[in-house]
Amino acid sequence: MAQSSPVRGTDIGTDPVVLVTGASSGVGLATALELARRGHRLALLARGEEPLQRAAHQCRSLGAAEVLVVTADIRDDAAVARAVADVLDAYGRLDGVVNCAGVVAYGRLEQLAAPLFDAVVETNLLGSANLLRHVLPPLRVQGRGSVVLTGSLIGHIAVPTMSAYTVSKYGVRALARQAVIENRDVPGLHISYVTLPGVDTPIYRQGAYAGGPAGQPPPVVWSPEKAGRLVAEVLRRPRRVTHGGAFDPLIRLGFVLLPRLYDAWVGPLFARLASDRFETVPPGPGNVETSVPDGNRLTGGHGSGLGAAAGLLARQVRRAVG
Repeated sequence: MAQSSPVRGTDIGTDPVVLVTGASSGVGLATALELARRGHRLALLARGEEPLQRAAHQCRSLGAAEVLVVTADIRDDAAVARAVADVLDAYGRLDGVVNCAGVVAYGRLEQLAAPLFDAVVETNLLGSANLLRHVLPPLRVQGRGSVVLTGSLIGHIAVPTMSAYTVSKYGVRALARQAVIENRDVPGLHISYVTLPGVDTPIYRQGAYAGGPAGQPPPVVWSPEKAGRLVAEVLRRPRRVTHGGAFDPLIRLGFVLLPRLYDAWVGPLFARLASDRFETVPPGPGNVETSVPDGNRLTGGHGSGLGAAAGLLARQVRRAVG
């Protein structure tokens, strides 16, 4: 349900209207801020109103022509339907949609409780389907529009202790391809899929855990701002598939062409580069089933780029010799 009225700006008749999900944190927030800088009219959707209001304030200060806050859990199909209707009622049209809503859970498949596994898949995959189900009809009627679904490198490979997230992201990739096929009859309607590498967002600290090492983005780590710029650019200039990350093609190639070598090395590399072996997280649901507003912010405090890899190595050396 809409929780605040749009804040009127100037020249609102020509600025694109874009709905961004997961807009209160991480890549979703970064994308919303980037679109605000471009003067777009925005509808920001997430589960928690307080962090959404903070995001809306930031967007207005950066130049968004209008901002509408819509609270909804993307797992709830009826709530998504109401949210899309609220956006159309407020703006009279919808030009773009960006889906960044996502959660993660860490733990071996048999260790992770079924409700947590299901909630990850429901948010990342079924939530994407819910969104498409309700934005595609008005976009088809308009005869134009741009939709971007954000995926992950992990939607193309396999890694230990992330089965729910991996399955969900594989599904998002398939869903995007299916949507492209089913909407070829509307030349002005574009569905794009963007796969991102590790990004410095709060998702790792907010994840659910069966108990074990803390997760972290593997190097080379992107800043959320960089990811947001890429997503905003694909929204403006649609491409069916866009891969981010300089090393990601090599990893995907190894997964496909050298499966035995990949399987032998992915465990040790994941433990060293994508896990903090010196920080153990007790079992807990994180933000997977319900919003945890205090954890919603732009970055996760992991750092970015090669500096993050060097910092991780330095920590490991200090712990080993200390």
